[in-house]
Amino acid sequence: MRRTTLGAHGHPPARVEFTQHMSSQMTPSIASSSDHLQPSDRFAPRHLGPRPEDQKAMLSALGLSSMTDLLFEAIPDAIRNDDHLSLRPAASESEATAVLRQMMSKNHVLKSAIGAGYHNCLIPSVIERTVFRNPGWYTQYTPYQAEISQGRMEVLLAWQTMIADLCGLPLAGASLLDEPTAAAEAMAMARNIARGKGNVFLLDVDAHPQTIAVVLGRAVPMGIEVRVVSPEAFDFGDDVFGCLVQMPNTTGRLHDHSGVADAARAAGAVPIAAVDPLLLTLMRSPGEMGFEIAVGSAQRFGVPMGFGGPHAGFLATQSNHVRRMPGRIIGVSRDAEGRPALRLTVQTREQHIRRDKATSNICTSQVLLAVMSGFYGIWHGPEGLTEIAERVRDLADLAANSLEAAGFAVEAGPRFDTVAFRPEHVENTLSQAEEAGWNLRDFGDGRVGLTVDETFTPQDLELILSALGCTLVPTQSSNWPESLVRSSTFMTDAVFHAHRSETQMLRLIKRLESRDLSLCHSMIPLGSCTMKL
Repeated sequence: MRRTTLGAHGHPPARVEFTQHMSSQMTPSIASSSDHLQPSDRFAPRHLGPRPEDQKAMLSALGLSSMTDLLFEAIPDAIRNDDHLSLRPAASESEATAVLRQMMSKNHVLKSAIGAGYHNCLIPSVIERTVFRNPGWYTQYTPYQAEISQGRMEVLLAWQTMIADLCGLPLAGASLLDEPTAAAEAMAMARNIARGKGNVFLLDVDAHPQTIAVVLGRAVPMGIEVRVVSPEAFDFGDDVFGCLVQMPNTTGRLHDHSGVADAARAAGAVPIAAVDPLLLTLMRSPGEMGFEIAVGSAQRFGVPMGFGGPHAGFLATQSNHVRRMPGRIIGVSRDAEGRPALRLTVQTREQHIRRDKATSNICTSQVLLAVMSGFYGIWHGPEGLTEIAERVRDLADLAANSLEAAGFAVEAGPRFDTVAFRPEHVENTLSQAEEAGWNLRDFGDGRVGLTVDETFTPQDLELILSALGCTLVPTQSSNWPESLVRSSTFMTDAVFHAHRSETQMLRLIKRLESRDLSLCHSMIPLGSCTMKL
């Protein structure tokens, strides 16, 4: 069995080439020279639009007789490779699918309770069916042209509103690539805000390991010195321009970091919080704690883990920092006839206008995933999200109490969804969980982590704990310190309260889809790099 240890250095598993599998599964087709014996689901003829007669007409217009002639005319001799490629006959779509399924059957599939910023979730079927699997939504992704992207932009406006409300900050962007890169962008943004403060950035030692790795990597070419220390040890000297804390931290602990935010601002540094959006339905927001920037991932809002991505990252901030924000921002405007319309706003920050002076060099984002998360927020509303969060918190408390009652050394709370504990033998504990069908997290220092999520049931928890020699021991819900408990409202806009039935949601999705131009309708522009046919 193969196990992932986060924070440890290891070697990637050996990779078996797909072509080797194809070679072992298939024999050269006797139909290679007989068109009428070729499979009916060949990929190339369906993927490439022109039929043979279309190609002949286009070649005739160019004064050429074959595709080979066209290649010789178009590709200079100096860069053309005339070596013969020894390739097997192409696999049909069904043949390739069969081989891939056979390869996938070798996987040992376990359920994940690893956490570290990645969670299983329940994707509402109406969203999975009519957004995630719908070319009317997935073919056009980033809204390059506002005039043909009004549907997408309306959902993204709802997403921005949801993120800004949860974070307690007035402004959010239309998504970034993921949480670690959002953290790195926030560091660069903080440096831009606190010009002249020096080149030192303080980073929470208990941030998620992937966030620490990406921030450190981004800092090197920028000449930034990153000090990875405990927030309690943050020292805001004259050379510190910003800091980042993780809430909850990677081991599951919750802290009131308002003191860190106050100290940073008093020293002229920019405080940043990396946060879990589901937690923010219960916990006081970063804005209320005094943080100027909040980042995170909306993956657990209705997006599958997908072996680590893609997921939509987010960044929220104060309004006075808008021109230093990375990524796209959806704004409300009016069209030529005075009707309300949406547009990409404050584009003078962006690379295609400002070039080397741009404060935003993000040319794309995870729009499809942000759209899914936006619809997820609309589907559940603030009450539904809060209910999910309370259930997750109560399951984590149940796990902690049960482990403690069985004699495990459990890390103290308050906690949200993750329980860190110290077993006598880490390897035995991880193996016992694997045999029960679950992956737990190995912190690499004698601790094991168990993270619960929206998909967990009491029966799931009982199965894991039973494998570890525990029984369920009921407990009272957590009593968080008053300084952590959220009292402010969020997601009060009507859109988050009007679509609770599947029919209502279906109609909303279809209405917004009809306001977009996608590959379902015609050729669509996708920026300077591609043109989808």
